Amino acid sequence: MSRTSPLRVLMIAPTSFFLDYGCHVRILEESRALLKQGVEVRIVTYYKGRDWPGLQIVRSRPTPWHADYEVGSSRHKLAFDVLLSWRALGEALRWRPDIIHGHLHEGGLIGGVIGRLLRRPVVFDFQGSLTAEMVDHGFIRRGSVAYHWWWRLEEKIVHLPDLIVTSTIHGAQLLQRTFGRRQAVHPLPDSVNLDFFSPHVLDGEARRRRRRALGIPEGRLVVVYLGLLADYQGVPQLLRAAARLKRQGLPLTFLVMGFPAVGHYRAMARGLGLGEGEVIFTGRTRYEDAPTYLALGDIAAAPKLSATEGSGKILNYMAMELPVVAYDTPASREYLGNQGVYAAPPGDVPSLAEAIAYLAEHPQVRIDLGHRLRRRAERHFSWERMGRQLLRLYRRMLSP
Repeated sequence: MSRTSPLRVLMIAPTSFFLDYGCHVRILEESRALLKQGVEVRIVTYYKGRDWPGLQIVRSRPTPWHADYEVGSSRHKLAFDVLLSWRALGEALRWRPDIIHGHLHEGGLIGGVIGRLLRRPVVFDFQGSLTAEMVDHGFIRRGSVAYHWWWRLEEKIVHLPDLIVTSTIHGAQLLQRTFGRRQAVHPLPDSVNLDFFSPHVLDGEARRRRRRALGIPEGRLVVVYLGLLADYQGVPQLLRAAARLKRQGLPLTFLVMGFPAVGHYRAMARGLGLGEGEVIFTGRTRYEDAPTYLALGDIAAAPKLSATEGSGKILNYMAMELPVVAYDTPASREYLGNQGVYAAPPGDVPSLAEAIAYLAEHPQVRIDLGHRLRRRAERHFSWERMGRQLLRLYRRMLSP
């Protein structure tokens, strides 16, 4: 299909874009990869969040009765999504995009409706099962009436768009197996910005200086975790493993980077007997600063428990040449292959501690695994490569 003007893509992001975690990183890096391909991208999102240089971001209006809200689920979210839908429809009518690209299930639903109204092809960016995520977070119980209702809604949403791209191969298989969506499903795995996440971001002296500034004792190995602080992310298991390794006499410091609930997990660490220099919480870490913090680590931990969600932090670890300990889940296997050090079953603390101890006690294994994981990221998980694939999918949808 020949064009005289750039392809226009309206992305719908039902979240407070940009925040420094998870789905926000995928939205950001997909957009930047498309911009490099000459695509015009406009992102419609909630009224809160951080602007990003070079991106066109359009925000919905705030609700008059709730001008501030927390990360994650909220009883006000329906109102946010109504306001987002109205803004997205107005933007689509004014800007006349060629493609509508909805992120998360609300974005897939809003985009699907607008796409039908305006006769535009719709892409749904699927990053994990909505129903399974609600079970993981404890919002509903499997087998309950609420579970059945949400499952039926999810089934309708996944059959609405013209194309679904998934953040993992496992996600594509889940859509086929669980929801019967077998056509127009294309895995587009989470990837990493390899120029930004580089193991050479700090030299030796800068690394030592930053470690001292954070209070990391000399001579300690550092285990890094970067992501949301939440139970389903495996943070309690990581802290219990840290306490277990302390009792074994291993000189480790756990550098835990993320938000929210920092106070809750700091109190949990103290209750487990972990003191200053043994667990350090940095709080919210800006995405721009993530490489320099990860460069302080010797081992990376990815203890996420979910069997359906991706775990993009693993790719950042890989790009930084960090050996990775992860629970044995489909997403972890997809990213790490046979180069990961796995704990099983998910949630098992002794197994997680044993995997960390193995890397702590084998320095050459750490170095070799780190090098191999960086090469694996370069071969399979570059955002530049994924941007080209996404553009090909767009063009195929627009071809007569």
